[in-house]
Amino acid sequence: MAGPEIGDEIGDPIQHGGNLSRARALFRHAPEPWVDLSTGISPHSYPHSPLPDNVFTRLPDVASAERLKILAAASYGVPSAAHVAAGPGTQILLPIVADLIARKGQAAVLSPTYAEHARVARLAGFEVMETADLDPLAEADLAVIVNPNNPTGRIVPHADLLALAAIMRAKGGLLVVDEAFMDVSEASSVIDAVDAGGLVVLRSFGKFYGMAGLRLGFVMSHPETIARIENRLGPWAVSGPALQVANEALGDVRWQQAMRLRLKADAARLDALLRAAGIPVMGGTSLFRFIRDPRAQAIFRHLGEHGILVRRFEERPDDLRIGLPGDSDWPRLEGAMKTIEPAN
Repeated sequence: MAGPEIGDEIGDPIQHGGNLSRARALFRHAPEPWVDLSTGISPHSYPHSPLPDNVFTRLPDVASAERLKILAAASYGVPSAAHVAAGPGTQILLPIVADLIARKGQAAVLSPTYAEHARVARLAGFEVMETADLDPLAEADLAVIVNPNNPTGRIVPHADLLALAAIMRAKGGLLVVDEAFMDVSEASSVIDAVDAGGLVVLRSFGKFYGMAGLRLGFVMSHPETIARIENRLGPWAVSGPALQVANEALGDVRWQQAMRLRLKADAARLDALLRAAGIPVMGGTSLFRFIRDPRAQAIFRHLGEHGILVRRFEERPDDLRIGLPGDSDWPRLEGAMKTIEPAN
């Protein structure tokens, strides 16, 4: 879901992955059901226990919400539940985080990356600079880094992030590190540094647990910052069903460990399939692969005609992001890959 297909206005919606209605309009004769590889969401969702009826009929339980914060703190490695706020997906949290900075001066986003960060900063009143270099972020009031990056998989070293957070803290700025894909990365999280201030870390639940429709995300920061965020969110920010599922999933360490190994094996299988088709893998995580190829638009169309949707980027026509197939989707992808036109 990184990179916009941009409209004319700042506030125009951005086209992201997962839009099967748009895919059907583009490829009217493609076979159904579609194989959606356009997102970075795990195809293996968490096998949660049956939900009790009262999670739909009652307001979300306060004790269950507090238990979720305790579990998230332990799972992600922050000092306490007071360092954690939960919301209905990290997307909802972005404008709240952007408003933490009173002075809406310069925002800098390490790019190319998830396009909503830049769009939300503009809507909040910042002048936004998107840059591929890390150094300009130190001059901004709001600095944003997705780590590991989506869609490239780029990892910013832990020491560089801590140094940038110290700079932002000293001048009253804010570093936002979006760790949406950290669950499947061997990179070092900066969550353990949030208590020092000047730093906000975002974590997504739905991607690793394969439950994006549940809409659950976390923000970690200094307790005073978390209190401001929770004041903006108000009561019942997380639904009863989301609390029920996430409280079970975050405590299931055995499943988490097994799923990381499974996703790593799936990513290696996808790499082998892409290489066999002559498509170079330039990066990514074990939830998606990033390719850069002059045939990218032709590959997008070829797969679309086979009812397979991958993520393209209109502003970067040589780039594609390809997610992991589910167990039943591999044969169709393997068949389509065999008939891709080779590179000249």
